[in-house]
Amino acid sequence: MLPLTETVVPADRNALADRVRRAAEQGQPVYPLGGGTNLAYGAAPGEPGIGLSSAGLTRLVDYPTRDLTITVEAGMTLATLAEHLAAEGQQLPVDVPYPDRATVGGAVATGAGGPRQYRWGTLRDYVIGLSAVDGCGTLFSAGGRVVKNAAGYDLCRLLTGSLGSLAVIVQVTLMVKPRPQCSALVYGSVPDWNVAERLLAGLVRTPTLPSAIELLAGPAWRDDPSLGPLPTRAAAWLVVGFEGTDAEVSWMLAQLRAEWGEAGAAVAGTLLDRQADPLAKALTEFRQPGPQQIADGYGVAEIHVLPGAGVQTVRRVLEIDRNVSVLSHAGSGVVLAHVPVAAVSGLRSAVRAAGGSLVVASASAGTRLDVATVWGPPPAGWTVMQALKSRFDPKGILNRGRFLVADGCR
Repeated sequence: MLPLTETVVPADRNALADRVRRAAEQGQPVYPLGGGTNLAYGAAPGEPGIGLSSAGLTRLVDYPTRDLTITVEAGMTLATLAEHLAAEGQQLPVDVPYPDRATVGGAVATGAGGPRQYRWGTLRDYVIGLSAVDGCGTLFSAGGRVVKNAAGYDLCRLLTGSLGSLAVIVQVTLMVKPRPQCSALVYGSVPDWNVAERLLAGLVRTPTLPSAIELLAGPAWRDDPSLGPLPTRAAAWLVVGFEGTDAEVSWMLAQLRAEWGEAGAAVAGTLLDRQADPLAKALTEFRQPGPQQIADGYGVAEIHVLPGAGVQTVRRVLEIDRNVSVLSHAGSGVVLAHVPVAAVSGLRSAVRAAGGSLVVASASAGTRLDVATVWGPPPAGWTVMQALKSRFDPKGILNRGRFLVADGCR
């Protein structure tokens, strides 16, 4: 939990900017708040400060549907955004956990990206404009409301995934996509890791167009209600998503069955449209599990490696102990694992030696993580990051103590 002295809910962007300005003058820490779904991401701060909620910023600002863009205030939930888009046959194809509570601003600040990132990318690929308030209380804008906009510095990408440490986002313009006619999740068991490598290599060469490629292993997936019991001695589940017209999805399903048969595997089941919702929800929420979904003393390690090293990384993680569960966005080189917090340091060293990186995305209730455990050593380009932090937030009031801190910005 954040050490909040009070929670402020500004009615508009100007009121929010004024409150940040006053906090900067007093050197008072400010903790930006969206829907509160991802507050476990980051170290536990020790210094009390104000919670700055975006709950008063929920307006739909502009929606020129033919331009495939939408502008909303940062406090709008992802579920409400989806409703606006669905009414026009459109979607934001980025999977965000708990969309009924998660806000657009919070999702941008955390750089959300779920199972469908293999085809559609992450949220940073859809932010084309935004307005935000820096650590001095200055309101500024970046990008615009049209897709083809290359003017100025790309502050949209800089702030996407900056975790509220550079500025408080108040408004976002997103590029959106047409909603598919049909969707499906196909799954099959993987008898061993060599077959897993062959199947994943085949999905790179396939004429089909997967939207998601998920490799699942460990106790969390052995008896998943949507998948059923994992066959005895099987190493993992492989789940592949498809989206398109009815005819496109039907052809891709038949093609995948043929390809897997040639590789020594078989499709165990297919979930069409709404049938896939429970499994899609489980895949999306694995990175941000609820209080009952992760054991005491465990955390969620988020590992980034080259896609070709994904299976090897999954195997390395599973060697930690028999209670470890893993979800790999196998086509994107992202491995998520529920691991003992005590094992993070050793796992991080192994991942870094292989050219990858690891952060702890969340941990079990009551587990307080320090900066070193969450983020590890400062990354390459740390000097540039320090300079940016000092420029945007010279007094270091934004999310103080939660993330890597620039010298002099405490």
